[in-house]
Amino acid sequence: MKHRLSLVLALVLLASGGARLPAQQPADSLVTLHRLFETDDFDGDGPGQLRWLPDGKGYTMLESPGGGRPGRDLVRYDAATGTRTVLVTTAQLTPAGADQPLRIAGYTLSADGSKMLVFTNTQRVWRTNTRGDYWLLDRTAGTLRQLGGSSARPSTLMFAKLSPDGGRVAYVRENNLYVEDLASGAITPLTTDGSRTIINGTFDWVYEEELSLRDGFRWSPDGQQIAYWQLDASGVRDFDLINNTDSLYSFLIPVQYPKAGTTNSAVRIGVVSAGGGETRWLAIDGDPRNIYLARMDWAANSTQITVQRLNRLQNTLDLLMADAATGTVQTVLTEQDSTWVEVVDDMVWLKGGKSFTWVSEGDGWQHVWAVSRDGKKRTLVTPGAYDVDRIFQIDTTGGWLYYSASPDNPTQRYLYRTRLDGKGKAERLSPASQPGTHSYSIAPGAAWAVHVYASFGVPPTFDIVALPSHQTVRVLTTNAKLKAAVAALSRGPSRFVRVDAGTGYALDGWVMYPPGYDSTKRYPVLFYVYGEPAGVTATDNWGGTDWFWHLMLTQQGYIVASFDNRGTPSLRGRAWRKSIYRKIGPIASEDQAGVARAMGRWAGVDSTRYGVWGWSGGGSMTLNLMFRYPDIYNTGMSVAPVPNERNYDTIYQERYMGLPDVNAEDYRLGSPITYADQLKGNLLIVHGTGDDNVHYQGTEQLINALVAANKPFSMMAYPNRSHGIYEGEGTTLHLFSLLTRYLEAHLEAGGR
Repeated sequence: MKHRLSLVLALVLLASGGARLPAQQPADSLVTLHRLFETDDFDGDGPGQLRWLPDGKGYTMLESPGGGRPGRDLVRYDAATGTRTVLVTTAQLTPAGADQPLRIAGYTLSADGSKMLVFTNTQRVWRTNTRGDYWLLDRTAGTLRQLGGSSARPSTLMFAKLSPDGGRVAYVRENNLYVEDLASGAITPLTTDGSRTIINGTFDWVYEEELSLRDGFRWSPDGQQIAYWQLDASGVRDFDLINNTDSLYSFLIPVQYPKAGTTNSAVRIGVVSAGGGETRWLAIDGDPRNIYLARMDWAANSTQITVQRLNRLQNTLDLLMADAATGTVQTVLTEQDSTWVEVVDDMVWLKGGKSFTWVSEGDGWQHVWAVSRDGKKRTLVTPGAYDVDRIFQIDTTGGWLYYSASPDNPTQRYLYRTRLDGKGKAERLSPASQPGTHSYSIAPGAAWAVHVYASFGVPPTFDIVALPSHQTVRVLTTNAKLKAAVAALSRGPSRFVRVDAGTGYALDGWVMYPPGYDSTKRYPVLFYVYGEPAGVTATDNWGGTDWFWHLMLTQQGYIVASFDNRGTPSLRGRAWRKSIYRKIGPIASEDQAGVARAMGRWAGVDSTRYGVWGWSGGGSMTLNLMFRYPDIYNTGMSVAPVPNERNYDTIYQERYMGLPDVNAEDYRLGSPITYADQLKGNLLIVHGTGDDNVHYQGTEQLINALVAANKPFSMMAYPNRSHGIYEGEGTTLHLFSLLTRYLEAHLEAGGR
């Protein structure tokens, strides 16, 4: 059946839209849905869970043992010489009486390398697999045993971490914290009040989704104490997902989900002895249901803790210093903004704890600062009219900051380094001969780095480079097979452009043209959109599955384009990113429509054949464009959208739109559903009914609005699928087949 399906799809792709590609095109020159989703033709390769060792001189990887044997060995490589040493074999990772080695989802080595902690048999919690089983391999004794005790149920442990001395492991089980002694196997509960609503050492749905917090506890550097978050979700209403298919009678799946303007979990942070006892709670001011304790860690010692506290509006961020013994708290510094403030993920202690790094947009750009421990002295480390994208490594010994930036082109990323004292000029280390996107995992000491280079339409290459010379010392993978498959494909030109949107701003974007593109003809355009503050699409980087599908559409005769509007996290300064505060829907869609109008004046573009598609925030943008600008776009495909901003969660929606009780009109004007009665074109709505993130509720509300306005539309509901709509056999193929058919049926392909 697969071969027959491939033949049918290939014939459709060749025949549809006026046969843009000649019939004699070789099969390997075409992207088909079958090749993309049911074969390994376009699979890539990368190093298996590479970890730098603490000394910065070598790294570990998981590799097949060869000979067709199952499992993976843990292998050490010397960074300078490439000398390979097998540290742990699959035989050592095979439990007694088992015929298969552990399937390694994650691993950690103790500081001295004598112990290996293995995460396996994992289960999904919301977005990622964070619950499972943990096994401890003692390399010295040659023993392998499962943690959690003999009565532990499978896949119930979370975030197991070795103590600094490697003698104990702490973990979360069913919302309680435990410490297990590795020598005796004794397990000490640190909390006992954990329940569905009292959450110790981990987080509720909204903290995980919007603050990227999952692991909710920290060992003190001396291993004597553990600091942890506790959430009380008893005031948070459940949103019930309905499962109609997995049993004779439907049943409810309740999710603690605070919608914009409703009650949050109460939050606090405590410190407990690793040997058990009473928790000392930090005396942090503020209503615990109307603040967010967004980050926490030990303050370069075992007596103090730093906490980042956001207010409910998220326009004030306080860095607090707490005494672990007494719980008293002092404010070290405060960041404020008229819109919102981002939390700081790259707070690293310098000079033995006398100062720390801090990231701020306070001067109009996202810059790195060095701040004294008391917060009174601030030194700008990265001066200049440009944004720091992310920090790769802070070499406290050498005095260097290694970071990603692209001052001249916000669609690209390069490695820079600069002195931590703020003196001297920044040095670009990424080669000028490799335009595109460079990312790095830099070893402690910053002598070596894993370097990943890719660009638009060019799959990534992974290599080991020496720093600061950036000389390649070892290639990990060139992705030769994938690059050969890409090279064989029939492709038209693609280019990056900056287009005046007519709103006072020019937008960065990319455009992909059909093979055999003829500028004397006019082609339909499919716009791929996102447009929210959570991500960008106009990047000079490898695009994976989306890129292949878009290329397939160009092979049918479509131009495909994508642009980043104001408010997206592009490297264009604070004013660009914050300009959409309380105006996400109106401003973002105005920019996108402006670009579409401008492209209508280009040679080769048929402005009477405009389509748009997007997922999540891009699904919302699709609705906004179809409803607000019905005379520009005639076909839209909206996947998992938020039609009504009031339906989404507190942290995300209030961060960018304010509180709905105060800004009710902004919420109404920002929501696509408000303009549903203006629809003129062809609209397809797709949603998973089990979406715990963007609830299917919103799509049902939109259906009611469209029905009330007597507007025809098409829709597809995928039962019990989550936000990614990938669960279940054949789901991804079915979804993209649906999108492809809808586009072919409603937006004529090919040049006229």
